[in-house]
Amino acid sequence: MFRKTASYLPLACVMGLLAGLIATFTDSGWIVGVAAFLLVLLFGMFRDVQTEIPELPPEQPAPLSADLPLGFGRAMLRGLPSPLIVLSRKGRVIYANSAAEALVSHVEVGAHISNIFRAPEFVAALGRAQASGQPQSVAFAARLGTERILEAQIGPLPKGNDFGVTAHTILQIEDRTQARRMETLRRDFIANASHELRTPLASIIGYIETLRGPAQDDPEAQAEFLGIMARQAARMQRLVDDLMSLSRIELNAHQRPDGRCDLTELAAECIRALAPSSLLEDVQVVMAGAAAPCFVVGDRDQLLQVLTNLIDNAIKYSGQGGKVTITPNMTSSRHPGQWGLSVQDTGPGIAREHLPRLTERFYRISAAKSRDKGGTGLGLAIVKHILNRHGGRLDIDSTLGEGSTFTIWVPSYPDRDPEPEPE
Repeated sequence: MFRKTASYLPLACVMGLLAGLIATFTDSGWIVGVAAFLLVLLFGMFRDVQTEIPELPPEQPAPLSADLPLGFGRAMLRGLPSPLIVLSRKGRVIYANSAAEALVSHVEVGAHISNIFRAPEFVAALGRAQASGQPQSVAFAARLGTERILEAQIGPLPKGNDFGVTAHTILQIEDRTQARRMETLRRDFIANASHELRTPLASIIGYIETLRGPAQDDPEAQAEFLGIMARQAARMQRLVDDLMSLSRIELNAHQRPDGRCDLTELAAECIRALAPSSLLEDVQVVMAGAAAPCFVVGDRDQLLQVLTNLIDNAIKYSGQGGKVTITPNMTSSRHPGQWGLSVQDTGPGIAREHLPRLTERFYRISAAKSRDKGGTGLGLAIVKHILNRHGGRLDIDSTLGEGSTFTIWVPSYPDRDPEPEPE
């Protein structure tokens, strides 16, 4: 196929007209001959041009491409921390930046967006944006390995953009999973804390009203009610103390401690401090294994709180005549560079389905039994948060009818690293 051109035709017509005028008003034959020669030459050129200029193919739409033209714009879009996806008019992916590829592993150029995000509310919002040309915002759940909560800002692209004539819609996606989870945790925490405080407070108010009324002249009832009120007030005090402690731990969660502590010495200090409780419960507390120093990097007061919570729980749940065994200087190939200390009780044990949730705030296997023993439901949550701040870990192992073992792992102090024992 060739492309015709008329670029020489007007010039040929002018030359022909000039040749005719010259022939009319002059007798010079050589001038007429020259004009005729030029006219023939121009027509020959016009004929040659028709056969030498190829016809261009019809304009095609820009092909799908995963990249923009080279330049600052492409580098900026690729480096954006927010996932960005550009769609064609038919809903197929034209472009996805690095953040989008990291969020959605199966996003690829040419794939249809409905196969990437299978959420009816997202598809509906995309349809509204494409039909109206107006920006849309939508939050939806997507299965990306795990359940994720995403928020998409959907907007039309102007014509003549760098993505080609097929580009139609741009998506900016934000992962709101963590924010939504924190919002849920905060809401549940406030509800649980309010409930835990409301119960003893209502009890105290009720007994005060009774003492002012029917029991105002009954010394025995007064003594009994005052004892109950004292226990409820103490329970509220423990709850407030634990809430304040948890708040302080979270406030400094990003600051890794750098002190030097001896876990063996801290465990011995806890045993001495909890001796009255162990005598009252008739529970024997012993230190097993080597009593050699076990130096770790940590905050002494916080690690003392961890051991106090764990040993106190073990004493309470071991039962009359029970035994609590504390084993320091533990090593493991699963925890290189860390010292371990375990607290083992002879209690009733914990069913396996409860183990993953034991460190949740206010989670109890038996709420009534926990309250009877003075528990607030925050002890193990405090332990977990302190160990997280230290870069450590809490392992829980339990068998029904045989007892439970809680083991903490804390990074060792550099002057003497533990040698892990094969498992």
